[in-house]
Amino acid sequence: MMLDPQARTLLERAAQAKYPPVHTVQPAVARRMYREMCRALQPPPPEVAEVADLSFRGPGAQVGLRLYRPSAAQDALLPVVVFFHGGGFTVGDLDTHDVPCRTLANFSRCAVLAVDYRLGPEHKFPAAFEDSVAAVRWTAAHAAGLGLDAERIAVAGDSAGGNLAAATALALRGEGPRIALQVLIYPGLDMRGLSPSHTEFAHGYLLEREDILWFMGNYLGSESDALDWRASPLLAQDHSGLPPAHIFTAGFDPLRDEGWSYAEKLTASGVRVSYECFEGMIHGFITMSAALAAADHLLYRVAQGLRLAFARKMG
Repeated sequence: MMLDPQARTLLERAAQAKYPPVHTVQPAVARRMYREMCRALQPPPPEVAEVADLSFRGPGAQVGLRLYRPSAAQDALLPVVVFFHGGGFTVGDLDTHDVPCRTLANFSRCAVLAVDYRLGPEHKFPAAFEDSVAAVRWTAAHAAGLGLDAERIAVAGDSAGGNLAAATALALRGEGPRIALQVLIYPGLDMRGLSPSHTEFAHGYLLEREDILWFMGNYLGSESDALDWRASPLLAQDHSGLPPAHIFTAGFDPLRDEGWSYAEKLTASGVRVSYECFEGMIHGFITMSAALAAADHLLYRVAQGLRLAFARKMG
């Protein structure tokens, strides 16, 4: 397995930039640094048919949403992907993932509804999880008024957002709304951080071991929270009856093995799974599409899976 040449160049640029390590700064500074990085590594936002900022009253506060309608929409009622951004439950927002969400909407010809869930350390576990579940329920309840199809809803997210997508699928299992597909992009699924890839790629690949521990500390209120399936979906006692899953990992990512382990666990539980590892990539790469061609490749693969899942849902 070889590091992608574009990823190697990006890592060299990052080393030269001499940003302070994320775990050494205050959350507000980390959020600013992450926004700046996303702006620097993303192209101009692609045009879509419509972008609307919305909100609803969540379990603890107003939850912001951003609805994207694709430029080539064909259905009167659009299928919708509820998307949870990455950022270690501490950084990231609707703007950092605006370009990926626009791209995904256009590639998939589906609506994308991005969720601005509460972040740590101001809002500890299970705040982000509760907001995520509430967002999917709100989407189904208000779908008709938004021109969305309540019978065709998927959940998706990258990194921490992949964790929230997986946990939301677990929470909604056996009740409405039914989820057509869960898309987990280099997800963090086990808050214990014990898999071999955590050691193998602990340093030198942008997401450092110390950063992961810092993110976990910002989100979790206690060590016992790491054993709760709402924080660590991999540790749920039962994974049967879950929606089909598309799981994507990056080869040089501390979280790689968690995605693979989840794919194995879902498969063993009778869940239909598609697993793909972008072997030369590093963590976080869908927000780096101006520097890494693989970002749009992955989003196109996600779009293919969504179109297939939504077509199956109608059949």
